[in-house]
Amino acid sequence: MMNTDVTEADRHIYETELRGFLPEKVLDAHAHLFDATCLVPDARFSEKSVYRKFGGLFPYEQMLAWAAALLPDQTFAVNAFGQPSFDTDLERAADYCGRIADNRRCFGMALVAPSDAVETVVDRVARNRLIGYKPYLNFVQGKPKSDITIFDMLPEAQMAAADERGLAITLHIPREERLADPVNQRQMVEICRRYPNATIIFAHIGRAYYLSNVTGFLDGIAACGNAYIDTAMVNHEGVLEYAFRHFPRERILFGSDAPIAFLRGKSVEVNNQYAYLMGEDYAIGSAIYDAAHAVRFTFFYYEQLRGIRTAAERAGLSRQEIENLFFNTAFHLFRSVAERNYGKN
Repeated sequence: MMNTDVTEADRHIYETELRGFLPEKVLDAHAHLFDATCLVPDARFSEKSVYRKFGGLFPYEQMLAWAAALLPDQTFAVNAFGQPSFDTDLERAADYCGRIADNRRCFGMALVAPSDAVETVVDRVARNRLIGYKPYLNFVQGKPKSDITIFDMLPEAQMAAADERGLAITLHIPREERLADPVNQRQMVEICRRYPNATIIFAHIGRAYYLSNVTGFLDGIAACGNAYIDTAMVNHEGVLEYAFRHFPRERILFGSDAPIAFLRGKSVEVNNQYAYLMGEDYAIGSAIYDAAHAVRFTFFYYEQLRGIRTAAERAGLSRQEIENLFFNTAFHLFRSVAERNYGKN
């Protein structure tokens, strides 16, 4: 297992900014975990793939090592799914999540493609005692990426199965305008209302990394009791504060998007856009690498926690609400799905 690259400067951030803010328990609701068994034969990540930093893998043991290093005072839990690319064998990725998930400290979701037969999806989830699934736009074939819709990612049969079993779905919405896209706005509400027994977790606050992309666009799903959002890779204080003020706090989950969150960098708003300023030369989204090393970076993970702290203070979150955000809401949601489908253990 590779070591983390935590420095004294990183530890100082934890001691002075985060130790007194973070609750005793943290459940990361959005992490990509996988080992070598999850990859198709001859899978090779590009030279600038984030996974190069972690030896081409990111198994549960590495997640726990990073959590112990960055959150030394916290009891840690996680919700895991594989890395959504064609380098992944979806069956084996689900099997891996099933092996690590105990539905107490570690929960798991299956990756699904829209071409998967519903019987395959149900079996993939059930045999591994998983709490739901995660579609991804990469798995939609035969359509330009810019035209993909939520219902292309989640066909009716798969959603009906999730609704029947009361499963949870973590949804990375498509389309360039993300949360602000009118097609997404309509379909996000429609999918929640059409399948009220399924829980839909809109990842990355609907991929709204800059303020104009979230302002005015949470109302529809806020009115749907089965709609949740996670905070994965969002460190923008304004976006987080807006979510805390305009979305039910009891339906917001902390998530990191590990292992991307363990790169050094920060997401910044630039002219109604966002960019990842990077201290390491890896390719993620709109990355801008500081090749001159003009800036000293800490981890995206810590920048997310800093953003949450500032936004929570501005929005007036109580101590109980902070504990709910970081652990209680996700734990009770995921445990209820597991108990409904597999009984108490």
